[in-house]
Amino acid sequence: MSYIGNQPADIGVYAVQSETGNGVLTAFTLDRAATTATILVSIDGVDQIPTTAYAVSGTTLTFTSAPPNTSVISIRFLGDTVSFGEPSDDSVATAKIQDDAVTAAKLANSINTEIAANTAKVTNATHTGDVTGATALTIATDAVDIAMLSATGTADATTFLRGDNAWAAAGGGKVLQVVTATISAERTTTSSSFADVSGMSVNITPEATTSKVLVMVSGPGGVDGSGIGYYTVIRGSTNIGHSTGGMSIARGNSGSVYPNVAIIYLDSPATTSSTTYKMQMRSTSGTTNCWFGSGYGTGSITVMEIGA
Repeated sequence: MSYIGNQPADIGVYAVQSETGNGVLTAFTLDRAATTATILVSIDGVDQIPTTAYAVSGTTLTFTSAPPNTSVISIRFLGDTVSFGEPSDDSVATAKIQDDAVTAAKLANSINTEIAANTAKVTNATHTGDVTGATALTIATDAVDIAMLSATGTADATTFLRGDNAWAAAGGGKVLQVVTATISAERTTTSSSFADVSGMSVNITPEATTSKVLVMVSGPGGVDGSGIGYYTVIRGSTNIGHSTGGMSIARGNSGSVYPNVAIIYLDSPATTSSTTYKMQMRSTSGTTNCWFGSGYGTGSITVMEIGA
């Protein structure tokens, strides 16, 4: 291409496609898709005016009139990456690097690790506030409050911090709750299998799995005629009374026995779910009448949760 004055320096490389006119053909196929704005077209070194001399659609270049026969058509594709080459080894001086231009991502991981370690050392050396000191750090007096603890539970005037890092109610052996039920009417059975004593049942929901439940049953009871009457306590469907200290009453001849039935048992239910305790009784003969509660006194069942 001809220039008036000095030819400008070549600052880059761009793709060029060459074609030859034949005086007839107006449409030419481009090596790549383009637009009127992304190519420059010259005929025999003379730049053509876009939209006036030619138009571009995809890979088709169409001239308004056919270029002359044997004319040289030069098509330059704009927008290609301009290569400025690589700087020579050890040729980039400090002055050529902008301040704060080198980020941590451009540094080797080992350098970042050392920087972090050194930063921590410097920070620790100047600690003030709750944590103070230089080489040996200490916690300031009265600096650790409840908000800084990771303990579970609720901290208040009724709880203390246990060794397992949990807030708990104070006082092992403390009575946490009491539930009771009473009857005044007589209950009877001739069954040889344990049967529920109506009304002698309570529900309790322990506050902790470590709690004990003290079960106490008392009231008048006995057997009519000869035989033995047995009295026990059931937790859910488990007999916890008779085999571990429940009461039995025997009568050797006809008549009635009127002793006081008393059962005391310390249970370990190991649950925080609602738990039912109830009294049961049975007769050995299947015909002898076994009874509990009457006009002789009130029958009762009481359970107490005892904190561990």
